[in-house]
Amino acid sequence: MDWVKTLSKVLYIDLTRKIFWIEDREDLFSRWIGGIGVATQLYKEEVSRRTDPLSPDNVIIFAVGPGTGVFPMASKTVAVFKSPLNGYMAESHAGGRSAAAIRFAGYGAIVIKGASERPVYIVIDDEKVRFRDAGAIWGMRSSETVGRVLREALPGAGMRTIMRIGRAGERLVRYANVTVETYRHFGRMGLGAVFGSKKLKAVVVIGRRTFKLPDVKSFREIYRELYELTRGPATRKYHDLGTPANVIPLNKLGALPTRNFSSGRFEGAEEISGEKLAEENLARRVACVACPVACIHLAYIREEYATERFFYKTEFVPYDYELIYALGSNLGVNDRIGLLKIIKAVEEEGLDAISTGVVLAWATEAYEKGLISEKETLRPFRWGDWRSYIDAIHNIVLQPNEFYKILSLGVEEAARRYGGEEFAIAYNKVEPAGYHTGPLYHISLAIGARHSHLDAGAYSMDEKLVASGKDAPEPEKAVEMIIEEEAWRQILNSYVLCLFARGVYTKELVIKSLKALGYNYNEEDLMRIGREIYVEKHKIKREEGFQADKIRIPRRILETPTPLGRISENYIRKALEYYDKRIDMIMSSQQSK
Repeated sequence: MDWVKTLSKVLYIDLTRKIFWIEDREDLFSRWIGGIGVATQLYKEEVSRRTDPLSPDNVIIFAVGPGTGVFPMASKTVAVFKSPLNGYMAESHAGGRSAAAIRFAGYGAIVIKGASERPVYIVIDDEKVRFRDAGAIWGMRSSETVGRVLREALPGAGMRTIMRIGRAGERLVRYANVTVETYRHFGRMGLGAVFGSKKLKAVVVIGRRTFKLPDVKSFREIYRELYELTRGPATRKYHDLGTPANVIPLNKLGALPTRNFSSGRFEGAEEISGEKLAEENLARRVACVACPVACIHLAYIREEYATERFFYKTEFVPYDYELIYALGSNLGVNDRIGLLKIIKAVEEEGLDAISTGVVLAWATEAYEKGLISEKETLRPFRWGDWRSYIDAIHNIVLQPNEFYKILSLGVEEAARRYGGEEFAIAYNKVEPAGYHTGPLYHISLAIGARHSHLDAGAYSMDEKLVASGKDAPEPEKAVEMIIEEEAWRQILNSYVLCLFARGVYTKELVIKSLKALGYNYNEEDLMRIGREIYVEKHKIKREEGFQADKIRIPRRILETPTPLGRISENYIRKALEYYDKRIDMIMSSQQSK
């Protein structure tokens, strides 16, 4: 397939030796499509199962897919690496210009190996890689400032992306993120710490190439259809209010995690809702490349200069549902401006907002219960006190004492050291996204690779059960539902699509759009490949030590009612036992063919 050939080049970069090379991996892209399918295979080739996530032997893999740069909402880059939070293969997705820049630079994937002795950033441009000294930008507090400095240092035409870390990544905070184009992130699983361990401050990719479409007429027809659908009802809510539209409905359901998951309802939900933010604080909307939706919502905050009265600076802050849950309701913060300032602090330092919020929620409850004191926290922790939380965010990065050093390792490590495991909310040492909808969602968190609500979207399965008045299915059925949905999502994540488009890109339209690029798949082919990718990922995690039957289930999750009632630990355990058996069955079936 000619289109596969335009995608199949993989750029390898060795930070230790400061060299790079390009390989044609048509063998991978013709078999595994792209995105997560190809990245999983590259990870298998490059990473030993016993590799320390913060050692030079870990790798960073970025991968895109056949739809990147040509179809609407095919705007995501998949990152795969070994997570410093739990030592398992992890994936994180980001938009902005990252995917298009990699594609138009001529690559389907980039593999970054080794570690530099001194801080560097790399510039990928026109089949060249330049290794540049990053000493002057290492230690800069704001990842936004780093982006501005690099934009001014690297003028020129082309599709350019700047992926960079803040101080959190430099200081190896295990849940540090990587910022892309200021308002997008590789957020989950600690990619920022992996960058930091390699002394890699930023990756700049400049794409200048063009590609000839194999069938222009077919492409135009399917593009027009997809474009109109992506501007229609299926994505309208993402444009209007964005994911913060979920705040009020989840609160009414009793599924909005509040004060460290001790409740599913927050009395201040309306004040920090998508509706209120749009009415009072929305400044503008921003879109990723190749996306007509513009789901990125930016609020403005105005702050007076310390030395001049009536002189103000205005700053833009991105917000979405997960940030509102983690740094708002879960911390008891109902001051909308205070919430935006917390988000700003997280953005400046380059932290994953979900993990940061869950860690601080545990710390607040531990402070209330006397497990820690002001000796550790350096100031009182009280629900809703956003000023204290901002100080704590900076302290997680600066680590002025042993407590904050431990806090930078994640909530499970903090609870192991100071107590309070029963209210330390994490699965596989990863803090959860914000949907306390029912048992299916929590099962998906326990076995997922992204530790995002986008692992299977099982929160939606719970919500549909609530709407229909049905109880949760048998544990075995729940697992089957999750695996089937995840198998299809592996195809979407190999394409690579923003999953906000999953309602538009039906199986029929995915097949039709791939056909316009020269791929001849039917639904059976795609579902088979999706299951194979899913099993490949879980096989790797098992080899790295993952055991479903050994997962710690947070006691708090079982105590706080969901819209489907209290979750039974026995139900979750049965589901995880069946999951192990089902993966074995699928693996056996694949080997016999």
